[in-house]
Amino acid sequence: MTKPRLTRRTFLATTAAGAAAGFPRPLRAQPKTFKIGVVHPVTGPLAEPGQACRLGAQMAADAINAAGGIKSKGGLKLELIVGDTQTKPENGRVEAERVVNQGAQMLMGSFDSGSTSAMVSVAQQKRVPFLIDIAAADPITANVAKSVKDGEQKVQYVYRNFPTGSSFGRKAVQYFTDIFKEANVSPKRVVLMYCNDLFGQNQARGFQAAHKAANPSWELVEVIPWPEPPSDLSTEVSRAKAAKPDVIAPITRPASALLLLPEIVKQRIEMLGIVGPGGPGLYEAGQLAQLKRNLEYVMTSVPWPNFKNPKTGAVAEEFRKRSSGKTFDTNSGYSYDGMFVIADILERASSVDDPDTIVDAMKKTNYSGGLMNYGGPIAFNELGDNANAIPTMIQILSQKPVAVWPREAAVQKFVFPRPKS
Repeated sequence: MTKPRLTRRTFLATTAAGAAAGFPRPLRAQPKTFKIGVVHPVTGPLAEPGQACRLGAQMAADAINAAGGIKSKGGLKLELIVGDTQTKPENGRVEAERVVNQGAQMLMGSFDSGSTSAMVSVAQQKRVPFLIDIAAADPITANVAKSVKDGEQKVQYVYRNFPTGSSFGRKAVQYFTDIFKEANVSPKRVVLMYCNDLFGQNQARGFQAAHKAANPSWELVEVIPWPEPPSDLSTEVSRAKAAKPDVIAPITRPASALLLLPEIVKQRIEMLGIVGPGGPGLYEAGQLAQLKRNLEYVMTSVPWPNFKNPKTGAVAEEFRKRSSGKTFDTNSGYSYDGMFVIADILERASSVDDPDTIVDAMKKTNYSGGLMNYGGPIAFNELGDNANAIPTMIQILSQKPVAVWPREAAVQKFVFPRPKS
């Protein structure tokens, strides 16, 4: 007797019937993913910038996966395991350990310097490559580099694509001087005010050191810290007013900006303007919505997207839609770029299963596809820092943050001194 030929149609019908009867279907191989622990402060006082970081990272991962994943590794897809420090520095370690225990093969984060420092110990102890997308305190990478150089640790797993506090300071002093000259004004008395946490301390030290080295025509006549987060800044603003400033230079956090700027207006300080050496709290959508006119004409030196790049505009529009109308800015932009840097590293790594081969690829990074304003390609120096990561002076004009200096980055002319009300 001749057996009936098993056709494709018969096979499909048979397996479908078998599945309906409770028999298991043949297993299909699931595509492999590379897991990245993405840790930011998405709740607490830093929730707004932290949420922007997370969305920027997710948008980049989505774009990389949609374009075919890591092509040199057979289309390997990126999978994000997200963490929330809750704006508590000690939670950096807790969340880093949690995402690594869930399979994260690399880390990215974490916005504030305190929690980022806490993540570093996990990266070094567990041999997990860590790309810092945002955090400025110099010791974060410098301490690890020194321990490796001194033979206390074998490999540096921590690298940073963000300006350091010292580089912030140098650029801020340069931008202040350039803008004053361009505006044809000669401020003499600058008051530095800063949030007294790890970030603020490091930024303030960097700015003061750069001022001393440059010896510009303007003086730092007073340096005023405040506890972060503050409950009241009337005393600190009174001290600033007593110094008779031409310019107030604040290093803020979002919570402190909401108190500082209204208090400056309330105490009627007569000056040429507010120009920050660098810090969040002066450009986010939440601050703009609450501070309104108090933020108009405020300038601050921060890393900023290159909106002269057409690709940046397209990504910014997607971010606006996915964030209910928010601006693609420092936070979303550096996290977006960070994920593409990781993809570039994985493309070049000889293996994605060995952390040391990933580090070897990190060291050789020379990536020029970033959307932020850089002074050259993303590349890491002997400390693990990207020396080409630079800030841009932005200003709030018509309730929007825009790049105003240096000329090659500016999309609008700055207004300084600020108009008198």
